[in-house]
Amino acid sequence: QIKMRSNRMNIQTDGLYVLPATNVDQVIEQAQSLKPSLVIIDSIQTMFDESVSSEPGSVAQIRECTRRLLEHAKSSNIPMILSGHVTKGGDIAGPRIMEHMVDVVLHMEGDPVSAWRLLRSVKNRFGSTNEVGVFEMTSSGLKEVEDPSAAFIAERGTESIGSVVIATLEGTRPLLAEVQALTSASMLPTPRRVSSGMDFNRMLLVCAVLGRRAGVNVGGQDIVVNVTGGLHVSEPASDLGVALTIASSARDVPLSPGLAAVGEVGLSGEVRSVPQLDRRIAEADRLGLNRIIVPARQWDKNAKSKSIEVVPASTLRQALQAALPRAQARS
Repeated sequence: QIKMRSNRMNIQTDGLYVLPATNVDQVIEQAQSLKPSLVIIDSIQTMFDESVSSEPGSVAQIRECTRRLLEHAKSSNIPMILSGHVTKGGDIAGPRIMEHMVDVVLHMEGDPVSAWRLLRSVKNRFGSTNEVGVFEMTSSGLKEVEDPSAAFIAERGTESIGSVVIATLEGTRPLLAEVQALTSASMLPTPRRVSSGMDFNRMLLVCAVLGRRAGVNVGGQDIVVNVTGGLHVSEPASDLGVALTIASSARDVPLSPGLAAVGEVGLSGEVRSVPQLDRRIAEADRLGLNRIIVPARQWDKNAKSKSIEVVPASTLRQALQAALPRAQARS
């Protein structure tokens, strides 16, 4: 299996050693003999220490094996990566003490049907945890995505009914993503709500505010909201973009292909501030978008926005008027 994968990834090197052992003493002995530049343990749940009278994967075994490997890494100055199993909830399987013992905890996230993978830093004793790496799973392995924003919005069409670009943050990294919405008259007693790539409850919140505060009644319609590319957006700053896409689809009026939106929507219909607005605007400007709707309370009218037009909005109704002028004229 290892040979098949190395052939698929075209790995041709004399410096890669594979040790089929689960005894921690054998691993440390070989590491002391070879003195490699990096040691990868796959996985820590399969390792065992003969001095511990319990099965591999138990709390005692994981704790002791982690302690011994950590001691060797520190004493020999050799970096060591411990691959671990995760639970259904996404947490590292086994005792929490293992997370406290190591220096860095990284989580690899991704949708099974998407090629994108996000590497998040959950713990980092020597740096910031507000960082994320974006990779693409290819036939030859994971490849770094140097410009993820461009990749996420590369397939946007010119007909933009129910589609808008949102400026979100993954850690401290600004990312542009496309949000799509589709509304249709429901044939069911209770209209359906489907959300893919964003928090379902936030979508319900946006729908309620649209109907109560902005005059966009979608109570009798099925609503489907999707973040393209398999990306999962959890921050409230995506609220405004979701609201615009739902309103665009409900009124059958296209949004400008060069439009982006960022802002949290409150229950009173106000557009609330978001962190690091300047970086989001700069990212939208870099990707060639020509217009972005932002929270009015946060935007300095005297600030320079380069070539992108910044449209401040205090309320959701104002944002809809700026994004859907044809709908206003029709009504």
